[in-house]
Amino acid sequence: MPGSILEEVGHLLDGAVARNTLTRLSCPSCGSRHVAQVLGDNGGISYVCTACGHSWS
Repeated sequence: MPGSILEEVGHLLDGAVARNTLTRLSCPSCGSRHVAQVLGDNGGISYVCTACGHSWS
């Protein structure tokens, strides 16, 4: 078991890159890559930009 959350994230990212499934999102409003994935009202997936506050799904 990894000793820290950073080790775990590194391990997950390594696997995603190896499978070529790493997807980078950018905000359609400001172009920032500081995007968080959030659970929507009806169980859907939405995104919010932590730089400008724009949200979309």
